[in-house]
Amino acid sequence: MNPEPWLSIFKAYNIEKHHFSETPFLLTAEQIKRATAHFNKTAEKEVRILCKQDTRESRPQIFKDMGLFILPVKNGTYAIIKGEGYVDVPEITAQTVVYQSQLNFKPLSSEIGNSEMQHLDYAYAASLIRSFCRDDSLVLTIRGRKYTPGFDFYVGYHKHRLSIQSVQTEIDAGYEGISQIVLIEAKNSGAANTIIRQLYYPYRQWQTHTTKKVKVLFFEKHKDIFSFWEFGFSDPEYYNSIKLLQSARFKILNNS
Repeated sequence: MNPEPWLSIFKAYNIEKHHFSETPFLLTAEQIKRATAHFNKTAEKEVRILCKQDTRESRPQIFKDMGLFILPVKNGTYAIIKGEGYVDVPEITAQTVVYQSQLNFKPLSSEIGNSEMQHLDYAYAASLIRSFCRDDSLVLTIRGRKYTPGFDFYVGYHKHRLSIQSVQTEIDAGYEGISQIVLIEAKNSGAANTIIRQLYYPYRQWQTHTTKKVKVLFFEKHKDIFSFWEFGFSDPEYYNSIKLLQSARFKILNNS
C-alpha cells in the first residue's frame, strides 16, 4: 500500500497527536475522501481500498509504526484503535490426516478453477467439514453479504467500548446443525495472520440471531491439502479474547 494517502489523512486531522489511550479516533468516509482528493489513482483515494487492511503486513507504515489498526463501526464511519487487531494463523505441524470422502464418486468439476467457495463446497460435499466439527447434522444455510445488527464490545490495549451498527459482513460459508452454527472464513493466500474482525463480527452477528452455539473457522486449501483452524472467544464481548481451539489438515481421498 502506498503510504502517502494515509500520511495525508493523518496530517489533515492531526491523528498522530490523538490520545489513543483515552479513546479511539473516529474517521468518516467523507473525511478520507477530502484528505485524499488530490491523489490521482483509485487505490490512493478509494475508501474501501484504503481501509482494507486484512493482515498486519497490509497496514500502511504509519499504522505499523504507531501500533494501530482500523475497524468499521457503521456505514461510512471507522475507528482507528491502538492495540493488536490481528490473530496469528499458525502453521499446522501435525501430520496430515488422510480423509476418505463420503461421496461415492469423484466430482470432476471440483478440479476446475481455484476459488475459495469451490474448495469449501467440495470439503462440505465430502463431509470433511462435518467430520472436523464432529457434527453430522450440519447443512449449508448461510452465505454472502449481510449487515450486522447493533452490538457493543471492548477492544484494544485499553479496552475501549465500541458500538457497531449495520456493518457489512461477508461469510464464505455457514452451516447449521441441531445445536450449533459454524461460520467459515476461507482464504487461498497462505496468510500467516488475519484481522480478528473477519471472525468476530460474523460471530457476534449470528449470536444475536440464534440461541445455538456459534463456532468460527478459518479455512485454507493449498495444493491438495485442506486446513482448518477453529477459533473461539473466551469473553464474547471482548474482541481480543480470541483463542485457537483446534486445527488440523487433511488430504481427501476420493472414491473412483
